[in-house]
Amino acid sequence: MVERMASTSLYERAEHATRIIRSRISVEPRIAVVLGSGLGGFADDFENPVAIPYEDIPGFVRSTAQGHAGRLVVGTVDSVPVLAMQGRVHYYEGYSLEEVTFPIRTFGLLGVKTLVLTNAAGGINVQLTQGALMVISDHLNLMGVNPLRGPNDERFGPRFPDMSAVYSPELQELVIDEARAINVEVRRGIYCGLSGPSYETPAEIHLLRALGADAVGMSTVPEAIVARHMGIEVLGISCITNMAAGIGDEPINHEEVMATGDRVRATFTELLQRVIGAIHRRV
Repeated sequence: MVERMASTSLYERAEHATRIIRSRISVEPRIAVVLGSGLGGFADDFENPVAIPYEDIPGFVRSTAQGHAGRLVVGTVDSVPVLAMQGRVHYYEGYSLEEVTFPIRTFGLLGVKTLVLTNAAGGINVQLTQGALMVISDHLNLMGVNPLRGPNDERFGPRFPDMSAVYSPELQELVIDEARAINVEVRRGIYCGLSGPSYETPAEIHLLRALGADAVGMSTVPEAIVARHMGIEVLGISCITNMAAGIGDEPINHEEVMATGDRVRATFTELLQRVIGAIHRRV
């Protein structure tokens, strides 16, 4: 059995996971959302939800990070079918990037067309205060590894996928318009992905600021790369849960990240609901 699984391709494993998920749900979501630290509560408000623990899906690994429930939730948001990862897995947990991004592979095979990636991030740009929302315009991959490294399966996408517009400019505008409608300020910014799990030093933040980063975190980038490899449209939204090292005077701790995510939940939920509706109407 071990030898058979070892010889099974990533594509075949993703197909198997897809069949398992399809057997548990009655809708066909075209929008998927990955919920970051402190933001998982969004999926608690789904209508007619079906929750599938990651351990029930072959190929999905267990989330060990605080604030990540570790389950797939499928339901509707204002009658729009949506699939959500209530918690993600991270490279710093010891998983390979293939394991980290495996759920995105299954989403593509499920027929998902739009992926909304959310995260908790540290603010580098001083205009992004604690609790602010930032729509990601681009990213810096400083994780030291790329999820597409290794043999390429053309069934997923091309060997050298274009990354000149990872985050859909149209969806960025859509978020800003929906935020304006509810009097919420959302800025565009560049997200920098690092491997973690230690927070950055002030010297590292100084470097990232010189490179043009507005926010920094330990996720999102691998998922965005894999999604674009498969032709999935990507939207990224960061919740600035703390100011990065050297920007403020206070030490950084994960409890602060979680508390800020909880504080902005109502605003984040309202905006995300509106964005999902607008994406659905656009199709």
